Amino acid sequence: MITNISLVTVYCLDQDKARDFYVEHLGFESRTDITMGEGFRWVTISHPDQPELEVTLMIPGPPLDADAADFIRRQLEKGQMGGLGLQVDDCRKTYQELSAKGVTFLQEPSDRPYGVEAVMRDNTGNWLVLVEPKEFTPEDFA
Repeated sequence: MITNISLVTVYCLDQDKARDFYVEHLGFESRTDITMGEGFRWVTISHPDQPELEVTLMIPGPPLDADAADFIRRQLEKGQMGGLGLQVDDCRKTYQELSAKGVTFLQEPSDRPYGVEAVMRDNTGNWLVLVEPKEFTPEDFA
């Protein structure tokens, strides 16, 4: 029986820089950093309040074939890859704090039917969504 999601992957171009961004700017913790066979490096982070979910910071490469890895690299370089949705208590306050740390935002906090949302980029170009959730119903979207 599946009990939860324990691992998700975020692609990056430089594992050290990506790890440092998530740790220094977003408050994540470094979890794993090991090299396995033929130079493959396994780097994970997790949020201190959700240690059961690790985020793998993965460079495009095996097990992807060369064409797929190249496509992902190009998408990252263009800033067209999705990343994570991050829940926050106060989106506007978090936006101010992260902006002061130099984090790039694509969208300032905006009211949505499901809460307050802001969109930012990590230092690789992945889109990250900050959401301060609120109760909603399907009718809120009509």
